[in-house]
Amino acid sequence: MKYFQQLMTKKNLLFIAIFAIFGFIALQIPVTQVMGSKVKFTVYDAFAPVAGSFIGSIPGVIAVFLMQLFNFLVHGARIEDAGTIIRFFPALFAVLYFSKKGKINLIVPALAIAAFIAHPIGRMVWYFPLFWLIPIAAYFFRDRFLLARALGATFTAHAVGGALWIWVFALPAQVWNSLIPAVIAERLLFALGISGSFILVNNLLGLLEKKRLLNLGFYIDPRYLIPFLRDEQNAPTTSPAK
Repeated sequence: MKYFQQLMTKKNLLFIAIFAIFGFIALQIPVTQVMGSKVKFTVYDAFAPVAGSFIGSIPGVIAVFLMQLFNFLVHGARIEDAGTIIRFFPALFAVLYFSKKGKINLIVPALAIAAFIAHPIGRMVWYFPLFWLIPIAAYFFRDRFLLARALGATFTAHAVGGALWIWVFALPAQVWNSLIPAVIAERLLFALGISGSFILVNNLLGLLEKKRLLNLGFYIDPRYLIPFLRDEQNAPTTSPAK
């Protein structure tokens, strides 16, 4: 309980509240239908992963989960199919990947690959989960390149979702084959969206602090601030507690 109270500071609660507003809007904007289910990818998939970057990974995961739960309840708590439940999880792992560099960044996609290939259909399309080597490769470049960090996050989400999807829905091999071009386009789009979302929120928080409208110690990455907001003397040197 004490640990939870330490996480839920005034700063984090304020961020979660603001995040909830924009996140709820993003959840209402569909992008593509998820194959084999009635659920859809939304703009939220390109927005949610950045949450932990500003308040820490665990508060970020909590924020994303609560936002998804709120959206679920607002829409009548209807479970269309198993995909409704599965969709809760990928974004949480994307938050973890994007917010903090750690061994979990390597473990999650590796386990997803193993789980996918363990399925009989997965063994027929063993090359499909090669997509999930991207988060492993991006791990070594995430601190240097924002796009690598975003690619790692979105493909981690894809890995978690894909590994669960094949066991729950058992889509035939030809469907997985047909998804390959869509995955490439979709994940590149999400990676660009995640990068853009991070830069936007980073600069918004920077502007609010510069104008002294908000000064709660959010971690703001000076590398991605526009020149008007960049202040080398006051730039933080450490990331938030994870």
